[in-house]
Amino acid sequence: MKIHEKYMSRAISVGKNAMRHCYPNPMVGCVIVYNNKIISEGFTSPYGGPHAEVNAIEKVADKSLLAQATMYVTLEPCAHYGNTPPCANLIASHQLKQLVIGILDPNPKVSGKGVKILESAGIKVLTGTLKDACKEHHKRFLSLQNKKRPYIILKWAQSADAYMAPPRQNRNPYWISSPLSKQRVHRWRTQEHAILIGANTLKDDAPQLDVRLWSGPSPIPVYVDRDLSIAKTAPLFSLHQKIICFTDKTSTIPKLDPQLTYIYIDFTKPIGKQIAHGLFALGISSVMVEGGSQTLSAFIIEDIWDEARVFTSENSLGTGVKAPKIFGKIIGEEDIEQDHLQFLLPLS
Repeated sequence: MKIHEKYMSRAISVGKNAMRHCYPNPMVGCVIVYNNKIISEGFTSPYGGPHAEVNAIEKVADKSLLAQATMYVTLEPCAHYGNTPPCANLIASHQLKQLVIGILDPNPKVSGKGVKILESAGIKVLTGTLKDACKEHHKRFLSLQNKKRPYIILKWAQSADAYMAPPRQNRNPYWISSPLSKQRVHRWRTQEHAILIGANTLKDDAPQLDVRLWSGPSPIPVYVDRDLSIAKTAPLFSLHQKIICFTDKTSTIPKLDPQLTYIYIDFTKPIGKQIAHGLFALGISSVMVEGGSQTLSAFIIEDIWDEARVFTSENSLGTGVKAPKIFGKIIGEEDIEQDHLQFLLPLS
């Protein structure tokens, strides 16, 4: 591995410490290297706090070393005033020898402007180191910037004969996937900003939508309830402080409800893009869709998804609720106990 790739890889690892806590800001990782040794690291603070570059610079005890140091950062330093001053200006003021950037920031307030500030200050700037890895690392932020919607992950479990659940009249609490697969899903939940289900899933399964099988923050629950048929006695409402509901019954929405945010959508039209745009307006960086076949299919039919994670059990059901059909490029597979897990990306 080349030297720049080595330290950029480390910056990506450092940036993962900011996952979920910094949303909707990008989870930037930063490493400062002097004399081929890492002298400081930083990652994005919770939203509104200092950025990764600021945190890394502040931890350098002897600031005189910075003039002979190289900074590695996964995303172009910001060049505008937001909740914090521009990182590019701070870096320029310390006259670092070199800055290595993974990817440029697509935000028009930043794109290329951070590099220009740094080069004007006499700092050597290299871009594109581990570009693909940095794009993967920042996929949620890039979706917000480029697609104007959250990064959308579809997840479901199905039987060997492609059923998601037994017939509703026979429905007792029923899990197709194995205990280890459920734990994996809870780990995934800690990484995403929100989790979405439909009204039928909320009624039939009474899900908690938390991360009780893993350590970390729970995602914001989102549910689709056209008729506002879900009572607030459902377990979900006693576990989460913030919940989002998509409905078209705006005339009957409670005037004040500090727990619930209601968003209107038109159910006579396809709902996938409407939901995505509604979540974008709230600054939601990513959403894992864990609903039933109808909810999942809404996103598949409209081709508005970025990744699918599908568990297939070795057991068959024979009848029940059919799993959605999806066509994608398989990018990974593994076996978890009796389940086979596939990761898919859209074909286009």
